[in-house]
Amino acid sequence: MHRQIVDYALARRECLARVRTGGTALSQVCDADPYLLRAAKFHGKPTDQVCPVCRKEQVTLVSWVFGEHLGRVHGSARSAAEIEALDGGAGEFTVHVVEVCRTCRWNYLVQSYVAGLPEGAGRRRRRVAK
Repeated sequence: MHRQIVDYALARRECLARVRTGGTALSQVCDADPYLLRAAKFHGKPTDQVCPVCRKEQVTLVSWVFGEHLGRVHGSARSAAEIEALDGGAGEFTVHVVEVCRTCRWNYLVQSYVAGLPEGAGRRRRRVAK
């Protein structure tokens, strides 16, 4: 269950308006690093939405998970199925969803939310009879 959802659509729209008017250089917004581009290729979710900058291909959504208790998974890109599995068994963690164009390297944080089991919920301790 997703909680504390933050949608960055208004900030994204403002950023794109600055690019179109020349207030922001393309090099400042089309700067996806190779790791993000690989994550888009292997873990991303394709969309029908055309890149707002180059208009050459559809953007891909990449979900990154962050949570101290996630161990080696912390700070990595994960598929929807992997996030769903974590959601049911892990403690609270944050997911950041980034849209990426693999052609022009546009990338923008479009949404973040909290998932996983809230503190104090879920896991019960077993009592062992003596």
